Amino acid sequence: MAGQDLPQRSTPHVARAPAPERRAGHGGEAAEAKGRPGRSTVRRLAAEVERLQAELAAMRDKVADLETKVDVDPLLGIFNRRGFARELSRALSFVARYDTRAALVYLDLDGFKAVNDLHGHAAGDTLLKSVAVTLTASVRASDSVARLGGDEFAVLLWNLGEGEVAAKALSLEQRIAAGEVMWDGRRLAVGASAGFTVLARGDEAPAVLARADRAMYARKAERTRGG
Repeated sequence: MAGQDLPQRSTPHVARAPAPERRAGHGGEAAEAKGRPGRSTVRRLAAEVERLQAELAAMRDKVADLETKVDVDPLLGIFNRRGFARELSRALSFVARYDTRAALVYLDLDGFKAVNDLHGHAAGDTLLKSVAVTLTASVRASDSVARLGGDEFAVLLWNLGEGEVAAKALSLEQRIAAGEVMWDGRRLAVGASAGFTVLARGDEAPAVLARADRAMYARKAERTRGG
């Protein structure tokens, strides 16, 4: 009918299925269900790997520290015989390869037994510490100082001629003799006899130590005679 409004066409309503509900961790659980590790498992494994790596690093540091202590005299803080044997072997290899100069000074303290007998081992230990400090202060950082045992010491010197080594050995004797310590109100001191040998290509450590030891005893006999 003219002028009559036509009824508007209604949009048909189509029912839709509800969207699936998302659950937290659905992807990880689905992955685990398929046999693959989920995100939470990966995080746990990464944390465990990091912890194990930290423990391994700490163990390596501890082993390195123990290895260092094995080579050091616990009383004096310088090389012991084992540590010095390693340094001497390295020096011999270096001399053989590069034909550089090195020498070994072997020292034995004079009068040390009397200090121990009269004043006790604590007084003797104090003197040994003084000797170690004197030797270390008298050489360069590149040189090595060691206590071979008892009252015997060794010094490995680099890049000195034979005459310079002889002068250094004498200087070490003099410095040790001048180093007094106070103990129970008394001044304690010891002397030293120093023998030396120059390292050469083809040398082996036992032979070098034996030569230096003989030189030390020859020097001790000379000092006994007043030389």
